[in-house]
Amino acid sequence: MKRYRNLKIIFMALGLLLLNACDKDFEEINTNPNVPNTVTPDLLLPNIIRSTVNEVMGMSWGIGNIVIQQTAKIQFVNEDRYQWGEQNGIWNTMYTNMRNVNNVYTIAEKAGQSNYMGIALVMKSWMMSLVTDSYGDVPYTEATQGKSSVYFPKYDTQETIYNGILSDLSRANELFGSTAENVQGDILYGGDVEKWKKLANSLRLRYLMRVSNKRNVGPDMQAILNDPATSPIFEENDDNAALLYLPTVPNQFPLYTSRIGSFNEFRLSKTMADKLKEYNDPRLQVFARPTPASTGTATPEYVGVPNGLDDNAALQYNGGANFMSRIGNPYYIDGFGTPTQEQREIARGIIMTYAELQFILAEAAQKGLVTSGTAKEYYEQGIQASFEYFKQDLPAGYLAQPGVAFSPATALQQIGTQKWIALFYSGLEAWFDWRRTNYPELTPGISNVNGNRIPVRFIYPASEFSLNKENVEAAVARQGPNDINTKVWWDQ
Repeated sequence: MKRYRNLKIIFMALGLLLLNACDKDFEEINTNPNVPNTVTPDLLLPNIIRSTVNEVMGMSWGIGNIVIQQTAKIQFVNEDRYQWGEQNGIWNTMYTNMRNVNNVYTIAEKAGQSNYMGIALVMKSWMMSLVTDSYGDVPYTEATQGKSSVYFPKYDTQETIYNGILSDLSRANELFGSTAENVQGDILYGGDVEKWKKLANSLRLRYLMRVSNKRNVGPDMQAILNDPATSPIFEENDDNAALLYLPTVPNQFPLYTSRIGSFNEFRLSKTMADKLKEYNDPRLQVFARPTPASTGTATPEYVGVPNGLDDNAALQYNGGANFMSRIGNPYYIDGFGTPTQEQREIARGIIMTYAELQFILAEAAQKGLVTSGTAKEYYEQGIQASFEYFKQDLPAGYLAQPGVAFSPATALQQIGTQKWIALFYSGLEAWFDWRRTNYPELTPGISNVNGNRIPVRFIYPASEFSLNKENVEAAVARQGPNDINTKVWWDQ
């Protein structure tokens, strides 16, 4: 018995020894040397930019181009008839990426890196504008604060959100260049801080114009224009916030990997085609392809499709698919080939362009909100910039022809129409702007199922009514019915 007792003691001692050995250096053994323990802003930025821009371009293809009648559908036509249901891509993508945007800001603030802080504020502002312009009142001040035990964020009013956006962009303008760190991981501007600063101020002008029906934004807009040294804005197309995609994977233009069948469901809208033909506008050849039946002939034809047709009428329009124009070559490469440099320069991921800014300033000047420059000058510069972006020469006499020649009596309509053309396939911005201005004048889709009304927002995700019921219902009570016809604050 004594021998067994001694063996038991020995085994217990060995067990304790082994247990201690297993615990020693436990953290070192279970740490992957190939995975960083800390994250820096340059590691987070590429995916923030890529994923958010790609989501916007995807939404442009599926909803934005259609609702604003730049394109139309000939198969699976629910979107074109306003039978939308939930559209959660913007919501999910922006809030998911907002966590990393906050991380970039926090990490950069601790490191004293003002340029990264500025980029974070610009991205946050753009992303939150997309969410609020799509849905209305949304979580903002308490968003993405789960780590601080805020699991049920309140929905802020759109007015509060826009005040925050404009404040953040102003702060970003102050931050840029105040420290000297080189910006890495910037796939939009390649680390050019001055271009980020121009974007911050150009976005300020966009968002000031967005809320211009709600308050006097003239002094704020004029203050930006009065001090170009401190508050620079876009000066040319080279300043465009437009993501240049790679010619091959992994970062191609999102549509390049679509199935040919999915691509063929979408055609040029008759609304856009008719307007471009009215103006003898060569951008038609960029936005669309000749009908398959006329391709390669001496007289190629460009035929648009009316929006909102039912399935049978859409597929049979004008004799069938061979007699309707598909979307232009820059936006889809048949056979998954390699796009040319010129095609890549056009099919970009758009945040904002110089042409858009010129039309914003044209409207501001026409309304007397700013006194720097004339509405006519800005308007014509916007047209010129759009032609240059789409690699087309401005035809002789284009600016002097009826409908295009600047006229104070119809200036706002002209500005809105040319801005709509320039915003072709640029995300949701054309839809947002049309809701504010009602230009160009659009007629609801022919066989729409929305009471002959063009939608003006997305409905809230159903998950919000399960997970954040009290707050989303408060927003609905304040804003109006949760449907696609309830106008957001700046549109009321």
